[in-house]
Amino acid sequence: MTSPFVIGDRVRLATAPPYIKTADTMPMLRPGDLVPVGSVGIIREQRPGNTWAVKFDQGSFLLDVQYLEKAQVEPSEADSLQET
Repeated sequence: MTSPFVIGDRVRLATAPPYIKTADTMPMLRPGDLVPVGSVGIIREQRPGNTWAVKFDQGSFLLDVQYLEKAQVEPSEADSLQET
């Protein structure tokens, strides 16, 4: 089975999960509305269980593939995304 994303892909939050887990060394659960639906982020790594670490403006979070979709990024949006 092939992965739906690769490291560096831009993705959009398609639906809001009930809670979002941070991608920190010691993860924490945060409210699902911390990252607005439609926000664009960058795939940083794949975790077990088809979970992806995604960097949004609000921070890095672990999200299941069911909440993500590939983003068609406009040039003006691409400039606002910071690759750190």
